[in-house]
Amino acid sequence: MRVLSGIQPSGRLHIGNYFGMMKSMIGWQEKADLFCFIVNLHALTTLTDGKTLAANTLEAAADFLALGLDPDKSHFWVQGDVPEHCELTWILHNHTGMGLLERSHSFKDKSARQETPHHGLFSYPVLMAADILLYQADLVPVGKDQKQHLEIARDIAGAFNFVYGPVFNLPEPAIDQDLATVPGIDGQKMSKSYNNAVEIFTGKEELRKKIMSIVTDARAVEDVKDPDSCNLFAIYRLFLDSEGEAELRGRYLRPGLKYGETKKALVERIWEYFAPFRDRREELLTRPDDLRDILAAGAAKAKAVASATMEIVREKTGLKY
Repeated sequence: MRVLSGIQPSGRLHIGNYFGMMKSMIGWQEKADLFCFIVNLHALTTLTDGKTLAANTLEAAADFLALGLDPDKSHFWVQGDVPEHCELTWILHNHTGMGLLERSHSFKDKSARQETPHHGLFSYPVLMAADILLYQADLVPVGKDQKQHLEIARDIAGAFNFVYGPVFNLPEPAIDQDLATVPGIDGQKMSKSYNNAVEIFTGKEELRKKIMSIVTDARAVEDVKDPDSCNLFAIYRLFLDSEGEAELRGRYLRPGLKYGETKKALVERIWEYFAPFRDRREELLTRPDDLRDILAAGAAKAKAVASATMEIVREKTGLKY
């Protein structure tokens, strides 16, 4: 089974990225044909500082490798290093209805926030479809917010296959319902663009400031509290096993829980959780040329698969003559 997913280097990676995608992808390398990539072309929809994007790309690679991704057990590369992504995107544009894209929630969300959406954002799902279909993925781990994009990819693949015959697999989503959406410190979905994220590899003082600013309700210490509506609980539970989560839930349901003390405990829990990976990341970042070599080797492996798909696509569409 071929499993594929990617992550944007539009900012420092955060615990929402880790629990929503990265941890799952690292686990898949032991039981599937794993394709994991850094989607720097997608990041261009929101990031226009070239130096920042370049730095973020290397940092994202170091994050993945430090957290346990093994390039020898997976295909690990940067999207922009395989030009077939862009070629297939253009071809798929010609099999994508305007209405399909107009219904995309990411486009509607930007419009609702009174931002000025551009064509890159509008056509974002087509590039995402090309990312998936290019490698004939069977399973795509996604957050709940990305499920619609996978459905669009399936629709586009179906439209192409209807015209040219069976070429693309129709991928299935893999969604962990318990981790479908990781909340940020303000209760919205954790996102770099919302400025509400808790970064994986941040300094301890910055981590403390972020955690202490998690929005909670105004219930008094002597009040019973509702864990299921508490943003602090939703974040804390990510770092607990089932027994630890049950214990924390019990504390919420009894008088006496102090949000401030709980936040302080969470700071220590997060710091300790990522401690085994922190030194490895710093060491990797001191060797940027080695990181580039790993990514180049991964791009070569990915390109071999992408080229095979594009040979069929070019022949079917008449681009090969």
